Amino acid sequence: MTRVLGSLAGLGLLAACALPPDGVKPDDLVAFDAAVASVGCDLVGESDYLPVELQTGLTREQVVETAQFRLANEQAVALDNGGVRLITGACAPA
Repeated sequence: MTRVLGSLAGLGLLAACALPPDGVKPDDLVAFDAAVASVGCDLVGESDYLPVELQTGLTREQVVETAQFRLANEQAVALDNGGVRLITGACAPA
C-alpha cells in the first residue's frame, strides 16, 4: 500500500510540472533561450518569432509551445500586449 501511495504522489508531482512540447529536446530549449535573448527577451510579433525560428530550427508552433512551457514553469511572464518575456538566464531582470 505504501508503494502505491508513493507512486501516486510521484505522478501528482509530475502532473504539476509542465513538460516541454513534443519534439523539443533539451538542446532546443537552450537554443530557444539564446534566440529569445538575441531579439531582446520578448516574443511579441513576427519580427521576434521569425528570428527565433531561424536560429533554433523550431517551427512557429514549437516556438509558441516552448514560450507557453516557459510561462507554465515561471521562466517567462505574459506581457500586456499579448507577448511573452523570458525572465531567466541572459533575460533575468537586473
